[in-house]
Amino acid sequence: MKSQPLNALFLSLGAVACIAAGMLAQAKINPTDPQPTCEMCPGTYVPLAELDAYTKKAIAEKLTDQQVRDVSIGKAHVGIGMVYRGRLDAPQPDSVAEHDLVSEVYHVISGSATLVLGPDIVNRRRRPATLRTVIEFNGPGNNGAEVRNGVAHQLKAGDVVVIPAGTGHWFTKIDDHINYLMVRIDPDKATPLKSEAQSKAYLAKPANP
Repeated sequence: MKSQPLNALFLSLGAVACIAAGMLAQAKINPTDPQPTCEMCPGTYVPLAELDAYTKKAIAEKLTDQQVRDVSIGKAHVGIGMVYRGRLDAPQPDSVAEHDLVSEVYHVISGSATLVLGPDIVNRRRRPATLRTVIEFNGPGNNGAEVRNGVAHQLKAGDVVVIPAGTGHWFTKIDDHINYLMVRIDPDKATPLKSEAQSKAYLAKPANP
């Protein structure tokens, strides 16, 4: 009778050893397989209420581009921005934008506009390195007067636009407004990370006090 607990202990230790050996063997089955480029990285969740708060802030404080998050995915950073642009009857001077390192994806939430895309930018000039958008949002790049042989797209709610780094993008008309979520792909990690806590702190006070 006294040997039963000891036998149970031996059995438990044996089971643990078998499991450990199995896990070790499994880890070594395909050691040449690709490994995660962002080891043990957490996921990032951004609630709709937070995105809406950025839109409300843009309207109330007359802001255009705001960075919600900037997260590391290992080999790159990914930025999440919210952009609100008001009515535009004709393009502003030198309003073509181009980013050297950061590609962008737009998902239009509301409104409509004409967006011209193309790589051939007329009168290209460097954007000041001191601009907040350059430092925090989309890195170094250029502005220009127009896009030569550009393709015009009529954007509306639900549309998606992919703008590679180096491609000019130019709003030539906005009917009433356009509000879109921006995904920024930053493989060179040119922009700083921005956490949920930093986002909440930003929303809690005026952007330009």
